[in-house]
Parts: sequence; structure tokens; C-alpha cells
Amino acid sequence: MKLHMQILIALGLGIKRNGHIFLGLIAGIILGIVMHAYNATHEPTTLYNVIYAILNFIGQAFIRLIQMVIIPLIFSAIVIGISSIGDNKQLGAFGIKMVMYYTIISVAAVIIGTTLALVIHPGDGVQSFISQKSAVETQHIVQDAIAQQQGHIAEMFINLIPANPMEALAKGEMVPIIIFIMVFAIALAKVGEINRPVVSFFESIFAATMKVTDGIMYLAAPGIFALTATAISSFGISVFSSISKYFLAILIGFAIQLFVVYPIIMKVFSKVPVRLFFAAIAEAMMVGFGTASSSATLPLVIACCEKRGISHKVCSFVLPLGVTLNFDATAMFQVIAVLFLTQAYGVAVEPLQLLQIAVLAIVASSTCAGIPGGGIITIALVLNSFGLTPTQMVEGFAFLFAVDRIVDMFRTMLNITSDAVVTAVIADNENELNYDMLTSEESYKDII
Repeated sequence: MKLHMQILIALGLGIKRNGHIFLGLIAGIILGIVMHAYNATHEPTTLYNVIYAILNFIGQAFIRLIQMVIIPLIFSAIVIGISSIGDNKQLGAFGIKMVMYYTIISVAAVIIGTTLALVIHPGDGVQSFISQKSAVETQHIVQDAIAQQQGHIAEMFINLIPANPMEALAKGEMVPIIIFIMVFAIALAKVGEINRPVVSFFESIFAATMKVTDGIMYLAAPGIFALTATAISSFGISVFSSISKYFLAILIGFAIQLFVVYPIIMKVFSKVPVRLFFAAIAEAMMVGFGTASSSATLPLVIACCEKRGISHKVCSFVLPLGVTLNFDATAMFQVIAVLFLTQAYGVAVEPLQLLQIAVLAIVASSTCAGIPGGGIITIALVLNSFGLTPTQMVEGFAFLFAVDRIVDMFRTMLNITSDAVVTAVIADNENELNYDMLTSEESYKDII
């Protein structure tokens, strides 16, 4: 049986186990289409506004409930993970493998995205919607920026180091928080047994946070139903006709990443059965699709991986870092989106600029917040290398925003899948994967 069919069957098994979530997703799509069709042919009534407000409240409340536990979960998981590894040699092995696998996946993503954008030319379909004046102004700006090579890469990296960790925590700036936590956790690991009271405290925090998450997950089906309905009702499906080539490039790229790149990574670097792996994380993929938030899905990814055989040591180290720093699907999306904008505005991109876009997309995606819409916001970092801002390309950005929620759902699903792939591969490499649990039916009964 072909590998992509095995993956689809595995995902089908996950849907069968958690039919309530899948039904919530489908019901949300249907209701969203009906609401959009009504809104397009009638003046919004009080009943319509009330229904939309209720759905929006339920969806946002669901995301906020999960986001509520993200920082304590990440903080406690990384501290436990690094301190439990203990051995500097093993910690280094984990870190090197994690960086290597995430780099391979991200580089593959930007190569696929760049190739598809150059072959399909998604921006050609919207050139008639871009005013000639805006296009000419944008072309002049890009030429000036390339000539001056204005960029702030060094400053961007400096800002990732938190001058005040408490301020970063208060603002929810995830990358500076991660850097502080890692430094703190490595120091704890090095001081020896004297760290036990502090580590025990964070073990309690982690256990309590996961218990809260278990309770929140009872709301997964209504939460995803509400989020999907409000997203679809905002724009319907007609908007896809004007940017079909852009959407096609995105979906083809995501499909290649899901059905080709991830299985190859598992086949080449581990013995993890691809079909069993996708069956194990199907719930997390569905919730990631519904919430469009990597951070919000993190507790469920950890639960899926731990309860199905991957050791807590690996999960608590790799997954929190991955969900904060690894956004390969976002990097692919940003490459396609930036080339979509350059094609729409008639900006010529040289091979050196293509490389620059690819590298900056990886960097920008790693600074992206794991929240809905985070990926499209950090496109500004890539455009900055051309001397551009989103406000200078507002007509083109309008098309990106029109379908971003749907695109965000797909890229979030891929982002959390790649995190789980790397976690499973490292667990297999380090003999931290219990294959009996991975194949046991009992392991699949108590996630959601």
C-alpha cells in the first residue's frame, strides 16, 4: 500500500476515535457557509448578530483557556526536560539532533515553497487588482532597498535575548522566554542534587497544568465548531476564485510536506512506523487545524506523544522548543506569500534575493507567535529586507488576509505535526520510545 494511503488511513482511524471533534469541524464549515450566504443576500439581523457573537465568544474562550496554561506548561516542561536529562553529553545529543532535524525540515519547506511559487506564479492572477501607481512605487522602493541593502538582522537577533525576563513573561514574548528558561534550566542541571526542591516544584506545576488541560479538552468539539463557523462565515468560499493559484500553491506545498517530507524523515532517521505515528497524533492534528494555534495545541501534542510511548524526558525537552521555534509550514507559507506579492506588484527577484527570502522566512517563522494569524504578521520581517512594509502593499495583503484563517489552519496542523515527527525520531534514536505503548489499543482511549 502506498505511503500516502497509509497516512490517510491512519488519520481516518484518528477521526473515527474522535468523531465528535471531526463532526464539530464539519458542522462549523457548513454553518459558516450558510451564515456567509445569508449575510451576502440579506441585511444582518439581530438573530444573525447574536449567533455570530455567541459563536465568537465560545471560540475565543476555548483558545484563551488553553493559552492560559501555555507559559506555565512551557516553563515547567523545559525545566523538567533539561534537568532530567542531566548528563551534558546526552543533553548535547538531544539538542544537536533537534536542531539538525528541524533545519532539514525547514530547508525542505522553503525549497518546496520557492519552487512552487516560481512554477505556478500565484501573483499573476491578481495583478489586475493592483493599481499601477502602487506597483511602480513598490518597484522603486525595492530597487532602493536592494541598492542600500538595508536590513536589521543583527538587531532582530539581539532582541531575542531578554533584557528583563519578567517583562518578556508579562508580554508573552515566547522566544525570549524560551531563551531565559533554557539558560535557567541548564544552570539547574549543573548544580546537582541541590536543584531537587526547585525541580519538584516545576514537576507539580507541569502535572497540574496537564490536569487543567484534560478538563479544557472536554470543550474541544464545541470550541472547534465555533472557531470554524466564525472563520468561514467571515469570507465564505467565493474569495478563493480570485486567488486560486495562490491557494493551490499553498495546498500542494503543504501536501508534499505532509505526505513526502515527514515520512522520509521518519524512514531515513528512525524505525518509527509512519502509519502508527499518524494514528497516534491524529487528535492533535485535528485540534491544531481547528484552533489554528500551535501554542494552544501543545498540551494535546504532549499528551498524545507521552501516552503513546514517547518518554516524558524527550517530550518535555523537544516539544515546547519545537512549538516555539519550529514553524516549517509557516516558513513555506511566507516564501510563497512574499513571492506572490512580488509577482503581483511586478517586482523582479534575482536568485540572490530568492536565497535571502528563503533564509529570512526561516528566521521570521521561528520568531512567530504560536497564535492564530501569527505567520502573516511576521511576513513584515521578510519584506523589510526589500525596504517594504505591509502598508505599502496593502492591496496585495488584502488577498492574503482574506484566506489567512483557512491557510493558518492547514499550516498549524503541519507545524505541530513536524514537532511530533522530530520528537518521535529523537525518541527512537535515544531508545526513549516504548513501541508496546505505540501499538497498544489501550493507549488510544483517554486523550480526548
